[in-house]
Amino acid sequence: MKANELKKGTVFLYDGKNIMVKRVQVQAPSSRSGSTLYKLRGQDVASGQKFERSFKGDEVVEPVEISRCAVQLLYRDADGCTFMNDESYEQYTLPEDALGDELPFLSDGLEGISALISEGHLLGIELPATIVLEIEECAPGMRAASSSARTKPATLNTGLIVQVPEYLTPGEKIKVNTETREFISRA
Repeated sequence: MKANELKKGTVFLYDGKNIMVKRVQVQAPSSRSGSTLYKLRGQDVASGQKFERSFKGDEVVEPVEISRCAVQLLYRDADGCTFMNDESYEQYTLPEDALGDELPFLSDGLEGISALISEGHLLGIELPATIVLEIEECAPGMRAASSSARTKPATLNTGLIVQVPEYLTPGEKIKVNTETREFISRA
């Protein structure tokens, strides 16, 4: 597999470590003879260590065979988060530090989570593109809020803080983009 074929969620072998791609940034060449660079951000699946490196588009990387299956969050405890396979009811536990970016989105009853499994081991999880969360606290909603794009910080039921329009109030459910951590709309 070439580096220009890598995308979010792909797992590849690099320096003896399984790296899961979290983000790919394409940098066009600044000169005619330059080649396009693919800046990858990801993490080592086993240790949770961050990984960042630029690849040329034609560099070859070794993909790791993974399977995806639907899971749901059962509970969180001192060991981490325990997920259950929706079909086989098999349970997997991931330490919280291995979840990193996904942790602020996890709540009971969250649907649409995919588990990435290789050789019977849970490597990580993928969240749906948008998640519905409830606003726990924010400044009071303004009745005369203008239609301009003024925002205020709101703490959601998972502890995540996002900027929301000033007319929203605690108790309302909103859609949040899991990639950018931004407010999309009311749910």
